[in-house]
Amino acid sequence: QVQLVESGGGLLQAGGALRVSCVASGGAFNMYAMGWFRQAAGKEREFVGAITWNRGNKFYGDSVKGRFTISRDNAKNTVYLQMNSLKSEDTAVYYCAAIRGGPTTARPMGLMSSYDYWGQGTQVTVSS
Repeated sequence: QVQLVESGGGLLQAGGALRVSCVASGGAFNMYAMGWFRQAAGKEREFVGAITWNRGNKFYGDSVKGRFTISRDNAKNTVYLQMNSLKSEDTAVYYCAAIRGGPTTARPMGLMSSYDYWGQGTQVTVSS
């Protein structure tokens, strides 16, 4: 019943900025963690960042720290990923995901296997 829908991807030049969105429905998300992953062609899926729904605690992957920002609008059940100073290396399909009940030591936010629900992804392409 839980559904995650990403949007906002597109094509832009290096140095630009883009915001992608994830609209969540069908669950009680106040105790969830919401994460962003990305997967470039021919590469493994990579952790980008995550946020807890209730307190808004944030955690970022090293490759995007300082450039990307996660936020959420609880009233709209929407999580955002603001991407600044984009590089060609950021080109990937960006996926939204959710951990039911929030993260734990056994299910950390940085691991793909921790997540229970996934969106379909949105393509971000950065030209150099």
